[in-house]
Amino acid sequence: MKAIVMSEFGDPGVLVPTDVDLADPRPGWVTVEIRAAALNWHDVLVRRGRYASPLPHTPGADGAGVRTDTGEEVLILPSLFWGDRTDAPGAGFQILGDSTPGTYAQYVNVPEECLAPKPAGYSWEQAAALPLVGVTSFRALVTRAGLRAGESLLIIGAGGGVSTMALSLAGGIGAHTHVTGSSEEKLAGARAAGAAGGVLHTRDSWPEEVKELSPGGKGFDVVLDPVGLWDHSLRALRPGGRLVVLGANVAEHVTLDVRKYFFGQFSLLGTTMGGPEDFRGLMNLIAAGDVAPPPIAATYPLSDAAEAHRRLESGGEYGKIVLVP
Repeated sequence: MKAIVMSEFGDPGVLVPTDVDLADPRPGWVTVEIRAAALNWHDVLVRRGRYASPLPHTPGADGAGVRTDTGEEVLILPSLFWGDRTDAPGAGFQILGDSTPGTYAQYVNVPEECLAPKPAGYSWEQAAALPLVGVTSFRALVTRAGLRAGESLLIIGAGGGVSTMALSLAGGIGAHTHVTGSSEEKLAGARAAGAAGGVLHTRDSWPEEVKELSPGGKGFDVVLDPVGLWDHSLRALRPGGRLVVLGANVAEHVTLDVRKYFFGQFSLLGTTMGGPEDFRGLMNLIAAGDVAPPPIAATYPLSDAAEAHRRLESGGEYGKIVLVP
């Protein structure tokens, strides 16, 4: 089969189309013929060597396709070996494409528990773009933050995969959502997708500016921060509000005013990609019919994975980039 193989870590040029043999699936696993594979920033970190993947290696966490044993159209949950607890993954947890060969290929082997029916009305590209950002957003907003209909939500970083999916899920839940963004174009894209409004987070005063847009100007019930600005994000919360953090691509370290934190009665909630139970909750919410599919920014042939990564790293897209074998 054709697959993208990296024999070393580095820039996008290490992603090379190669003919490889597909291993037989292990017990409890099935083979899926990939129809589309979506890119995530996680794939860039794998390519750079952050997760010490075995070499040579095929990356890729997200995908959708057809089960070769039953012919069913499915999408793939990239959360492997979650474990028995729902509050946090077990010690053996990994993401598809970390150590296990991923979805940048014509075929992939995955655990049967990591498959769900392709949502009705979704294209292959939209289905492939859903699992990682979908289950991550669902776990952050629903499982961890307990977001409810009628509550106010602020999403940091409009245009990113998780941020865009979270906006869609929040609409399905019935929350009132504002965003921050790095450009007017990304704010406009978020408003077109259902956000009530937003501000640029390029000024240090943005938490106070966006807080003025919250109900009564008192702050938001929930703030979702997938980029690492949560020392600023706390300033946009109402007293007793919840901050959910799940990324650090902008900043990996923050300094907090401890007194303001505990006097504010804030809840700080760390989260990651979810497991099978979160996946079921996500699919149930989508089945209710109120969640828009992920927007697709661009589609590339599988053989152009390197160019797709360059476009992802440019950071200018609103929506997901997808590979098609």
